[in-house]
Amino acid sequence: MKDTLQEKIIAVCDKKIAQKGTNVGLSFYAFFANKNDDAELLMEAATWWIITHKLDHFEKALKIKALVMSER
Repeated sequence: MKDTLQEKIIAVCDKKIAQKGTNVGLSFYAFFANKNDDAELLMEAATWWIITHKLDHFEKALKIKALVMSER
């Protein structure tokens, strides 16, 4: 996964955790605006989420952050 996507995922997870607590869940769509302005990056995130890790649609932000951090 690209470093820029990893950084974006970590930042979004941190923000959501700070706003809503450690039990907050999110989907890979949380890392993108409603407007599809970077389809390639969206597909990279979707592939990582669905194919590589076989994650459910919603997962805990702490889990996602830990997965990304373990791949750095």
